[in-house]
Amino acid sequence: MDKKVKYAIIVLCAAAVLLAAVIGYDYLSANYNNEVPSENGSSSEAVMAPDFTVYDGEGNPVSFSDFEGKPVVINFWATWCGYCVKEMPAFEKAAAEFGDEVVFMMINVTDGYQETKEEAAEFIAEEGYTFPVYYDLDLSAANVYGAGSLPATAFINAKGELVHGQLGMMSEESLYGYIEKILEK
Repeated sequence: MDKKVKYAIIVLCAAAVLLAAVIGYDYLSANYNNEVPSENGSSSEAVMAPDFTVYDGEGNPVSFSDFEGKPVVINFWATWCGYCVKEMPAFEKAAAEFGDEVVFMMINVTDGYQETKEEAAEFIAEEGYTFPVYYDLDLSAANVYGAGSLPATAFINAKGELVHGQLGMMSEESLYGYIEKILEK
């Protein structure tokens, strides 16, 4: 067998493995609970959401504590993350529907290498998204919330308690369900 045929077989095998991984992720994320356990391992004790500071499009600092007393949805995302991009229309729809009752913090994980503020802002403008976008320029928010993989979403009630944290893509149904939970009085 010559080198071209061997190379073609290797490329086809690699493509098949990649395709299986993507299909497997979609299947598992739809059928697996990606809930992040609380620090104390118990859902009966409230875990207070930690404060952090990110930056708006003009470079002004915005802290989580600025929204004290309001329910908050925090979503960590990047343009290079296919699942982040895939779930964004659901967040846009939810922000339009619940934006008067719930604060949405769509936080771009802006590391300056894989993602820059300019790239993220251009993507948001091109897609026409209107939800509030913030930039985690020093990755402090992602580190505080353990968003080592993307997407990652946290739901915080008006008392500042972390109600749910999820790693991985979120379905629209789950998104709406957890929004309803943080709106409960």
